[in-house]
Amino acid sequence: MTLIKSISGIRGTIGGKTGDNLTPVDVVKFAAAYGTVLKKKTATPKVVIGRDARPSGEMVSALVTATLQGLGIDVVDLGLSTTPTVEMAVPWENAAGGIILTASHNPVQWNALKLLNEKGEFISAQDGEELLKIAEAEGFDFAAVTKLGSYVKKDEYLKKHIDAILALPLVDVDAVAGKGYRVVVDAVCSTGGTAVPMLLKAMGVEVKELHCEPTGHFPHNPEPLPEHLTDIIREIKKGKYDLGIVVDPDVDRLALVGEDGTPFGEEYTLVAVADYVLSKKKGNTVSNLSSTRALRDVTEKAGGQYSAAAVGEVNVVTMMKDVHAVIGGEGNGGVIYPDLHYGRDALVGIALFLTHLAKSDTTVSRLRAKYPAYIISKNKIELTPGIDVDKVLEEVQKKYKNQPINTIDGVKIEFDKEWVHLRKSNTEPIIRIYAESDLEAKADNLARKIISDIKEIIS
Repeated sequence: MTLIKSISGIRGTIGGKTGDNLTPVDVVKFAAAYGTVLKKKTATPKVVIGRDARPSGEMVSALVTATLQGLGIDVVDLGLSTTPTVEMAVPWENAAGGIILTASHNPVQWNALKLLNEKGEFISAQDGEELLKIAEAEGFDFAAVTKLGSYVKKDEYLKKHIDAILALPLVDVDAVAGKGYRVVVDAVCSTGGTAVPMLLKAMGVEVKELHCEPTGHFPHNPEPLPEHLTDIIREIKKGKYDLGIVVDPDVDRLALVGEDGTPFGEEYTLVAVADYVLSKKKGNTVSNLSSTRALRDVTEKAGGQYSAAAVGEVNVVTMMKDVHAVIGGEGNGGVIYPDLHYGRDALVGIALFLTHLAKSDTTVSRLRAKYPAYIISKNKIELTPGIDVDKVLEEVQKKYKNQPINTIDGVKIEFDKEWVHLRKSNTEPIIRIYAESDLEAKADNLARKIISDIKEIIS
């Protein structure tokens, strides 16, 4: 149970003591700090908010709304929505920023404030640091009664978001509709249960809904990893489906399952979408240091250049802008398509993937087989307060000093076409250890070797 403050937002578990968890007092404090940062930039700011379906969402939303109004800020509330929908609504509303109330893939006891700038992109590290200082000092100046902010609820933005996706030149609705696809969707009882079927039906796809009622009571671990996809795999094996689609609670991560019940691999969501985009539009790509090498292989084959960014959407977006990437994202199933907006968006990922599948005139399993075969072993070590993470990373770096090493975000060590990346998580009290090789056993062994090194250093 903890409160984590980072460039990814303010995230914590509901209940408990102020300052240790995400209590109502903490929600108000950080919402007030965020509003104060906006007021320094704009005299009369407007903020767009939206939330996923988790049970604490309504309470957190009420606290955030009242706090922003108390600062004299107007609030546009999208209610139950998706992270990418809120991101797109911010510039559409000419708002100064946005707050998405979601702890993304974290379990139900967590919630968070994801903070956006006027472009609908995550706030900069600089703004994040200023916000934390203001929160610490409680340097808030609330509005007089005659200058309180207004409140309006709007429910049209999900449709606007989907319409914008369907209007993209690389999304071919007719090609998809002509295939008569049958798709099963697992939306983990959150807002994807509304958004994903709405998009699929607009593309002429027959939809079977699994865990699509947005109750917020997640029927399984909400992180869309293969080990959590047993329900949808069972359903696919029972019926005749062309594809399984799984999204996380706020619909910014996309995992796919083949017609044979085999997970496509969340790392390969971006690889497949990038392959399609690069076939239509030459250019560069970006993913983070913990993502598969397969994106680099696909990009270079298409004549583009691949770049690796530090982990975190804001870092990937910054590098995408720097290198003029035509597609990018993160290997956790996060697709960022700049022609729509600079944010991870499962909905645009679905539309582009289905178009790719239709135009390839093949099955999901055959499409997956055409990509380079890499396996990532994803591991973590829980952190206790006494562990000095910086010292651990420094010692590992020393041990492997003869290998190519990248230290822009933790430590990434390369061994020919294998690599291992260890870093402190922005969103949980853990060290993540990711290792990639061409065989699962080799990736697991590489990860185990590094974990053994870390345990030796800690002891």
